[in-house]
Amino acid sequence: MKPMQENENNDKNMTSTNETEGGDLKVYEVGYLLVPGVPEEEVGALYGNLKELVSSFGGVMISDEMPVILNLAYAMQKTVQNVRNKYNTAYFGWMKFYMAGEKILDLKKKLDLDSNIIRFLILKTVKENTIAAKRFVRKDVSHKKTSITKNIENEEVVAINKEEIDKEIDAMVAAS
Repeated sequence: MKPMQENENNDKNMTSTNETEGGDLKVYEVGYLLVPGVPEEEVGALYGNLKELVSSFGGVMISDEMPVILNLAYAMQKTVQNVRNKYNTAYFGWMKFYMAGEKILDLKKKLDLDSNIIRFLILKTVKENTIAAKRFVRKDVSHKKTSITKNIENEEVVAINKEEIDKEIDAMVAAS
C-alpha cells in the first residue's frame, strides 16, 4: 500500500504545483541507455543524478525502473570528445514523470550533453501503466493442421458455372 500512497502524494504535489505556476503539466516518459563501462556500483549514482535532473526542471516522478544491463540488438555509436565509441551492451532504464511542456526542451539539452548516456527517447504518454500483460501462446500447431486437412479431404469439388455466376452478379448489381 505504501507505493500507492506515494503516487497519491505525487498527484497532490502535481496538482498544487500546477495551480501555483499556472502551467500545464503533462506526463512524459524517458527511456535511456547508459554506457556499459560504468561500474555497477556507480549505476545507482547515475540513476539518482537523472532523477535529480528531472526534479530540477520541475518534474514529479510517477514511476521508474533502475537501469539493468542488456545486450543491444545492434552496435550503437557515440562520439565523445572526438572519440567514436561502439557499444554492444548498455544499461537500460526509464522514468515516467509530470513536467511542464516548455521545460522538456531544456531537459533534452541536458541529456544530450551527458557523456554517460548513449541514447535516450522522451515520449508524451499517460499516467496509467501501459505495459501489456504477457499472453500464453499455445505451441501445439500440429493439431490444427490435421483438422484442416481432414476438412479439405471431406469437401466435394463443385464445377464452376460461369453463366450462373454472371446471373448472380447481375442480380446483386440490380438490387443495389
